Amino acid sequence: MARTTGGLPPCACDIVTVAETAALIGAGSFAAGFLGALTGLGGGIVIVPLLTVVFGVDVHYAVGVSLVSVVATSSGAAAAYVKEGYTNLRVGMLLEIATTTGALLGAYVALWIAPNTIAILFACVLLFSTTQSARPHPQGAPEDSDALATRLRLASTYPTPNGPKRYGVRHVPLGFVLMFIAGVLSALLGVGSGSIKVLAMDRAMRLPFKVSTTTSNFMIGVTAAASSGVYFARGYVDPVLAFPVMLGVLAGATLGARVLTVAAPRTLRWVFTAAMVALAVEMFYKGVRGTF
Repeated sequence: MARTTGGLPPCACDIVTVAETAALIGAGSFAAGFLGALTGLGGGIVIVPLLTVVFGVDVHYAVGVSLVSVVATSSGAAAAYVKEGYTNLRVGMLLEIATTTGALLGAYVALWIAPNTIAILFACVLLFSTTQSARPHPQGAPEDSDALATRLRLASTYPTPNGPKRYGVRHVPLGFVLMFIAGVLSALLGVGSGSIKVLAMDRAMRLPFKVSTTTSNFMIGVTAAASSGVYFARGYVDPVLAFPVMLGVLAGATLGARVLTVAAPRTLRWVFTAAMVALAVEMFYKGVRGTF
């Protein structure tokens, strides 16, 4: 499919109409939103490869539309998670300071980086996040917090089949640094940077995996909104392309939020791992070949 500078790409053949292309983009976006809500990644992590690799959209336009779709993903999933009692609002609001700052910086830097470099960086980040997140905690989430987390009252509970379970929070400064990096990557790659957010909360701050994914979904919308404004001002958010993407992602995220509450954490980890490896290999291959 021919590469475009924005909007719905031209069709490779006369059989596929623009309307059918929009429907295909919407269907792919639905799957992206579902996976994003289920794993805490945000639908944008699938949208960018989908638009660039499958539909031939210029990577900067794909990033701009992806950031807008991430806001839709967060809106569709975060409300359900908060209602169910999984999301840690105090942790999310604290760490959002770091991610928003990083997102604003990354948005300005991204416009001067070559698309192939972005693709390779995307792949490296995914592979690193996957190798770290795929390993479960050897001792599970702690029930007590360290001194700083206790002072900030970050400990909370989350629902389980046996009733609410309490958990503590550790290593807040390390989580804060990782969240700043996540914000920069969000703007550079057009994702909610959920992979880094989940990694920071799950591995560094020792939150339960379901709490990490749901809190990530709560945060990614704010992070993406901060950087998408820069892309919009530069003309990289095409409404014609954004419309089917947002509808698909929002519908998929709503369904994914319902499925997550009954899914096993071990299953979620494997879904997370499989999706990230596949996307990383594809993005790295395309980036090295210079086809973005």
